[in-house]
Amino acid sequence: MPVVGDIPLSLRISEVLRRQGLGGGAKVRPEIRLLIRELLASLSKSHLLEPAVAYEHYTVKNMNDSQISLDGDKGIHGPLLPAIFPEARELAVMLCTIGSKLEEQVTEYSSNGETLRGMILDGIGSSAVDKLVAEVLGLIATEASLRGCEISSPVNPGMPGFPLTEQRNLLG
Repeated sequence: MPVVGDIPLSLRISEVLRRQGLGGGAKVRPEIRLLIRELLASLSKSHLLEPAVAYEHYTVKNMNDSQISLDGDKGIHGPLLPAIFPEARELAVMLCTIGSKLEEQVTEYSSNGETLRGMILDGIGSSAVDKLVAEVLGLIATEASLRGCEISSPVNPGMPGFPLTEQRNLLG
């Protein structure tokens, strides 16, 4: 799988609040907004984000109600993908990460009794992953359009009808 790193991510306070369950104009204390702003600023100073993605396109060789066979002797078992993509010709598989530094900082904050700071930073990490996925989907959509294809909404192992155990079949 090709790996793309150094993907710039710009996060907004509203995205962080949404991941904390406070989207849609929820009232948030000014101190919390200030802490989010401070933690967002610390991301670049402390190099807490190391966004990268590995992705691969697979040709769909065969499909029935319970599995999809892909080139490269890959396959996915489960009824979800055949049900929602019955005419798929390709499948793009991606693995996204923001690295481990942010999680290590969250653990440090929590260990030092700075639970709120750790919880908010964890939410920032979730927002960063969301943003990274959106960036990569844009890249995949551009590549697909050059081949006359379109992309769908993403699906993830662990969704009903797409067992988490299938992740190993795609990435192994």
